[in-house]
Amino acid sequence: MAEPLLRVEELRKNFGELEVLRGVNATLERGHKTAIIGPSGCGKSTLLRCINYMETPTAGHIHLDGELFGEHKVGGKLVRMTEKQLAKQRAQVGMVFQGFYLWPHLNARDNVAIAPMKVRGLDKKSAYDLADAMLQKVHMSHKAEEFPERLSGGQQQRVAIARALAQQPKLMLFDEPTSALDPELVGEVLKVIQELAVEGISMVLVTHEVRFARQVADHVIFISDGLIIEEGPPDQVIGDPSHERLRAFLKQILEH
Repeated sequence: MAEPLLRVEELRKNFGELEVLRGVNATLERGHKTAIIGPSGCGKSTLLRCINYMETPTAGHIHLDGELFGEHKVGGKLVRMTEKQLAKQRAQVGMVFQGFYLWPHLNARDNVAIAPMKVRGLDKKSAYDLADAMLQKVHMSHKAEEFPERLSGGQQQRVAIARALAQQPKLMLFDEPTSALDPELVGEVLKVIQELAVEGISMVLVTHEVRFARQVADHVIFISDGLIIEEGPPDQVIGDPSHERLRAFLKQILEH
């Protein structure tokens, strides 16, 4: 069998005495979409941040495309990579956050083009061509010259998605990408994510949009108290949950 694109092994994360992740195992096949759902504070976002080593796991290992991620062997021992070594690996993972984190002094095109120029050494024309292609993909070509302050939250998030795509990553991570948006702007961001999913982009999506997760994901993981309680195809996990904790969570979410 082919190696999965992403493999998470016995991942644990403590913040002081608080154990946030308590031994998480997960895999993601190439081209697949995994949605992670669960109550606030259950460890969903921490798991995502550990996958690309924005948080260093307390224990466990991440493998991306068959290679150990964030660690390497030194004298027979596994040690955390330096930030410079990590930067090379992180370039293979696009991350979209709850906040947009666009550079306020750069227009949309420059926000997308700057990393390909600085990180990958693309010349200006190639970087701008790439930026224009990515902005077109998220339906933001008409706002390429606009600065963030003149964009709605949904438009800013779409530029942030274009910026992540411009890395041409192997894997996209979305951390509650609509949670900071006004309700009327959520749909435009979800539409873009759905289009990327149809294209076959490999992604892990942390979301509270359970109905959307059911539509877009190949696999759904329900986390509670730092553990995977239930996982499987969306129609099973969301449509016919077996665990009482998941049933209670879905009842609360879907009735609102």
